Amino acid sequence: QVQLVESGGGLVQAGGSLKLSCTASGRTFSSVAMGWFRQAPGKDRDVVAEITNSGRQTYYADSVKGRFTISINKLKTTWYLQMNSLKPEDTAVYYCAAKKVAGAGYTFWGQGTQVTVSS
Repeated sequence: QVQLVESGGGLVQAGGSLKLSCTASGRTFSSVAMGWFRQAPGKDRDVVAEITNSGRQTYYADSVKGRFTISINKLKTTWYLQMNSLKPEDTAVYYCAAKKVAGAGYTFWGQGTQVTVSS
């Protein structure tokens, strides 16, 4: 059974920083890509950032480019989202996810962690 566990959410003032972590467990875990998504109240869940298993390719939503950085550890079992210059509009529940097959949807999802940015 694969599980993704997020940590690092919390309350921060505008302009501050937070670092989210997502750790995958389970003997059968493997992935081709990992990502971070977020969902604000009343809105759809949107992609924030993605990274390939090799770490060589990344994607960022326009709204976070230059402020957020996605990275992955050498074991490919933990990935991170460094969030700088946070804005109130970044407030959302953040979910990590992992994709098992290239070209397919995300297979594994974390439970979500709340990020609240106060103005």
